[in-house]
Parts: sequence; structure tokens; C-alpha cells
Amino acid sequence: MIPLSYYLILSGILFSIGVLGILIRRNAIMILLSLEIMLNAVNLSFVSFSRFSGNLEGQIFVFFIMTIAAAEVAVGLAILISIFRNKKSVDTDYMKSLRW
Repeated sequence: MIPLSYYLILSGILFSIGVLGILIRRNAIMILLSLEIMLNAVNLSFVSFSRFSGNLEGQIFVFFIMTIAAAEVAVGLAILISIFRNKKSVDTDYMKSLRW
């Protein structure tokens, strides 16, 4: 049986990769993918804690997170398609016109 600490270390590494992707990348699609990596790292933590504690509440909560993540991706990609049609780029430097 794999210890809980291995799952938490993997989750921490995935979350760190997601944060670095958000901070370093300029492409909006890569930023959305990095956000999904961060959400999956949190899901891994919930599932591992749920498995090692013996209750199913963490695994049920993961389904809610996955549902919200799917909705977030759908709305985010719709916004990016709209921006691409107007600006011909999804680079975040060109999206400054969306500010107030």
C-alpha cells in the first residue's frame, strides 16, 4: 500500500506546476490548462485523504469540483473564441482592452 505522503507530495508538485504555468505563460489557453492541473491536484488530495480516512465525502466532493471545472472550461473557451475572433490572438498582452 502506498503511503499518504506520496500522494500529497505528488499533489503538491502538480499544484506547483499549475501555479508556475499561470505565472509564466502568456497564452490564455495554457493558463486555462494550468488552472485545470491545479484543480486536479486538489482533487488528488481530496481522494487520497478520503481513501485513507475511510469515508467517501472527499470522493463525492471531487465530483462537484469536476462539474464546476467543466463549466469553467466551457465558459472560458467561449470567451477565448470571442476574443480570438476580434483580436486574432489569445495572448494575454492583447487582452488589456477588456479592462474598465
